Amino acid sequence: MRPNVEPRVLIACEESGIVRSAFEKLGIPAVSCDILPSRIPVGNHIQDDVLKHLSDGWDLMIAFPPCTHLASSGARWFPQKRADGRQQEAIDFFMAMVNAPIPRIAIENPVGIMSTEYRTPDQYIQPWEHGHGETKKTCLWLKDLPPLEPTNIVPGRADRIHKMGPSPDRSRKRSVTYAGIADAMAAQWSRVLHSRHSV
Repeated sequence: MRPNVEPRVLIACEESGIVRSAFEKLGIPAVSCDILPSRIPVGNHIQDDVLKHLSDGWDLMIAFPPCTHLASSGARWFPQKRADGRQQEAIDFFMAMVNAPIPRIAIENPVGIMSTEYRTPDQYIQPWEHGHGETKKTCLWLKDLPPLEPTNIVPGRADRIHKMGPSPDRSRKRSVTYAGIADAMAAQWSRVLHSRHSV
């Protein structure tokens, strides 16, 4: 590893800026990348197709590939999405994240078809394990990273995300990472990075 060099962290497919900001709070200059502008304008954000930047020398990537055509919650539309190619396109994009030339990778997605199209996730996490009294079972596929440990188990099992009513930005709201989970990712996985960079 490169001694005394700050690790390079890519937050792929994130326009909310929440995970990027969690790393920045710890003094780690993470970079988010999405085709949309960042909702948090302060910070390093690349507004572009992330596939163009996977070979830019990152030490860690946390990726949130679009789940619209992959999540089990939309299973009733799968036949049409398979027929018109949208689902295969989403699978191919997901696998591009898996196969990125980056030594440590975490890929987040809801429960869906990637458990069979790719493999079983390394772990499932819930917001209520990280300070938010809500349910949103989420899969993590990990490469050379430890599973996230719960940081603040709280009572309450509200299903706010699933019951969210229709709106033009419903998909964006549903995809935003909970701050407690973002903080856990930054705190726990940055320790792995720093320990290896100090070698």
